[in-house]
Amino acid sequence: MGDRLEVVKGHLSTGQVQQSCCSAPGCGPGYRTPLDAMKAPKEQIVYLPCIYSNTGINRPDYLATVDVDPNSPTYSKVIHRLEMPNMKDELHHTGWNACSSCFNDASKSRNRLICPGLISSRIYVIDTGTNPRAPRIHKTVEPTEVWKTGLANTHNTHCLGSGEIMISTIGDPSGNAKGGFVLLDGETFEVKGTWEVPGEETEFGYDFWYQPRHNVMISTEWGHPKLLCSGFDPQHYADGKYGQSLHVWDWTTHRRIQDIDLGPEGAIPLEIRFLHNPDEPQGYVGCALSSNVFRFFKTPRGDWATEKVIDIPSKKVEGWALPEMPGLITDILISMDDRFLYFSNWLHGDVRQYDITDRRNPKLVGQLFLGGSICKGGPVRVTHDVELDQQPDPLVLNGRVKAGSAPQMLQLSLDGKRLYVTTSLYSGWDKQFYPDMIKEGSLMFIVDVNTDIGGLSLNQNFLVDFGQEPHGPVLAHEVRYPGGDCSSDIWL
Repeated sequence: MGDRLEVVKGHLSTGQVQQSCCSAPGCGPGYRTPLDAMKAPKEQIVYLPCIYSNTGINRPDYLATVDVDPNSPTYSKVIHRLEMPNMKDELHHTGWNACSSCFNDASKSRNRLICPGLISSRIYVIDTGTNPRAPRIHKTVEPTEVWKTGLANTHNTHCLGSGEIMISTIGDPSGNAKGGFVLLDGETFEVKGTWEVPGEETEFGYDFWYQPRHNVMISTEWGHPKLLCSGFDPQHYADGKYGQSLHVWDWTTHRRIQDIDLGPEGAIPLEIRFLHNPDEPQGYVGCALSSNVFRFFKTPRGDWATEKVIDIPSKKVEGWALPEMPGLITDILISMDDRFLYFSNWLHGDVRQYDITDRRNPKLVGQLFLGGSICKGGPVRVTHDVELDQQPDPLVLNGRVKAGSAPQMLQLSLDGKRLYVTTSLYSGWDKQFYPDMIKEGSLMFIVDVNTDIGGLSLNQNFLVDFGQEPHGPVLAHEVRYPGGDCSSDIWL
């Protein structure tokens, strides 16, 4: 356990919102290939969950619709808020009822957004098809239905080619850690059971991605759900209460066939992404606490292996909770053409862009600081930094320094030219690491991307300040597009 502790040191009509790039008769949702997806019309609106847990405001979470069309009179504004009927759900990640995995099924339509509650285990099915600019609740799956599977704390959603919907979990109904996968019927949204064969659950759960042409799914680990609400304690990682492994599953038999312990250098592997090309037997995973990126790949023997390909050095600091501050990689994305990898360092405060055309040797080609914990003039002084000559400038918005904010969730436009960034990670950790965000609300930016040679720049014309919401500051999380995006669509 000693090694573990050391690591810590209203513009468009309904019919105009893009659902698919396919105009031929009989096509299903999504796009024929990832490269076809890059040719889709530009996104006009986006959805993101807004959370009031841990803010002191006694309101339900809601789904915000934001106008992202620069030609619209309501550009950069929240144009609709769909309030949930229950309190303290902690909406977190969302996903679609159908995506490009159903492209060949003309009976399917991407018209329901699945919104699981991380804390409540309640699942909302949101109708985005009837009026995309003003979604409404189609169905609510109560926690008791989820708990019948022996799973709880619903997290990440993917649609399957079968038409079913699969949601990962991080706990059981008693609040213990347990990684599994709940299956919903794609038409009725009733709970069907679990995807995995009984007894194959993992100790921890979090994210997952599947690649059917290689008969594989790989899942990741976060930590013990009972501990998440009270913030992060380094000792809990040292005590084995957080994960550091990847789990390889046989896509056909639903059995776990391999566990890959990444060791302390792979501490808390969160978001995992296969390359979008469905023939590719490789991808990347961001490890939060160790602030490393691992490449995973299929070996000539047919099993799976990993190698560390990006290492973000911790910074020696004064005025912080620990003598060294990790970057804390909390989200990771791959462009649809598999050329660029993006991730956020939530504590250091930067977004990075890597050229990954050489899969084993990513090259840093873009970096942008949007706040963070090491800015000039803040309480933290960096005493040793192997990457930067000086501390980055603070984030200034409307002439005022904006403290208590850092880039976290990322979503890339299908054409790869716009990176949407929000700042909330999880309400309990927001409260611990960025208490000003609790008081002032989170932010949403657009970062313009140079897709020729690399490079990131802040779009000065777009900002959504969720501190200005009608019922008080709120924590906005993951962004989704009605037409699919770089972390929702999978090809068969």
